Amino acid sequence: MTAEPVTTQPVTAEPVTADPVTAQPVTAGHAVVLGGTGWVGRHVCAAFARHGYKVTVVARHRAPHLAGHAFQPCDLATATPGAIEELLRSERTDVVVNATDAANAADGWDRTEADLTLMNVDSVERLLTAVGRLPWEPRLVQIGTVHEYGPVVGLIGESVEPRPANAYARTKLQGSEAVLDAARAGSVRGVVLRLANVCGPHPSPASFPGKLLDSLRRAAAGEHVSLTVADAHRDFLDVRDAAEAALLAARATVTGTAINLGSGVAVSMRELVTQFLAVTGLPATAVSVRDAPVPSLGGDWTQVDVEPARRLLGWRPRTDLRRSLQAMWEARG
Repeated sequence: MTAEPVTTQPVTAEPVTADPVTAQPVTAGHAVVLGGTGWVGRHVCAAFARHGYKVTVVARHRAPHLAGHAFQPCDLATATPGAIEELLRSERTDVVVNATDAANAADGWDRTEADLTLMNVDSVERLLTAVGRLPWEPRLVQIGTVHEYGPVVGLIGESVEPRPANAYARTKLQGSEAVLDAARAGSVRGVVLRLANVCGPHPSPASFPGKLLDSLRRAAAGEHVSLTVADAHRDFLDVRDAAEAALLAARATVTGTAINLGSGVAVSMRELVTQFLAVTGLPATAVSVRDAPVPSLGGDWTQVDVEPARRLLGWRPRTDLRRSLQAMWEARG
């Protein structure tokens, strides 16, 4: 199911403005980031705060790296619509960004379909119920994934019919379609952002960049590391560019459509490792790399058509892969 794009004027994210009398930042609104402690969520929080929003992080547990934001404890996998509604009312929410994702956890995508359904589908439906009950209409930005399309030959555009190939992608698609259906029906002002493979600072340990970062940490400590990579090409999107797109989507008028985000460039997995080694300054002999079949959420070639995102949101990718990897290495902690 694919929503027809809604034409709108490009939106530009302006920096925080200050009151001319008090010199204090002017609040642009109140953004509630569900899953704000995760990889994408933490950068979404930073982007909104940087542009003048009050930010409330919603997650099961606090995270030290988000101590500067308000926090509301909530397990979205089990919270009732009433509990979610009460939370959103208490925060007088202007924007809800749903960055929750079962893959953020240490066990990543190795979940049962029932677990994936609980987080990626059921929690979204309860969120939609809660948002629909509010006496005002907050903007809803749902973070999805291009894996919802399944294997695609050529550019991944919004006109491609989704054919997810595994439980993770199927359940993410169900959650995205629930948001799109509700937006088309007029019960929410929602949009879905489908992200390519994410790269950049503070990766999820379950992601390939996260695993690669861990391997190169060990190599830097003197351990010889062996890596197995797929003979495949992937589109890698810097996580900070993804967060900027979420900010732009919150301010745009487009609704009821899915917008794909990526770098627009397909890079071989072996080239990714080569570039990361160059960034770290480690010798090429620090790791042994071999090509072999590796379980994947998508096809052997992933490349996103970024033109609709430019047209609908005024967004474009700004961070190339090398700079993204550099930032990831520098933030390794």
